[in-house]
Amino acid sequence: MKTVPAAGGANGSSNGPFCGHCGGPDGGGLPASDEHRRCVELLTLEPPRYCANCRRRMKVQVTPAGWSAECSRHGVLIR
Repeated sequence: MKTVPAAGGANGSSNGPFCGHCGGPDGGGLPASDEHRRCVELLTLEPPRYCANCRRRMKVQVTPAGWSAECSRHGVLIR
């Protein structure tokens, strides 16, 4: 299983075409649109629930030390 670092870009996801919070289409790296502004805020506080690359729902584990999110296709994000 591969592990990839969690990205903390302007959109709060890992540079993919989808939103890590709601799974909807992301702005393609553009500044957050009005519909995703709340998603960006929430991603600063909680782990992503959807893979930004393929839109699959991820298995998320939250611990006192941080969190990990696993996509069945793209591996594990850790923060």
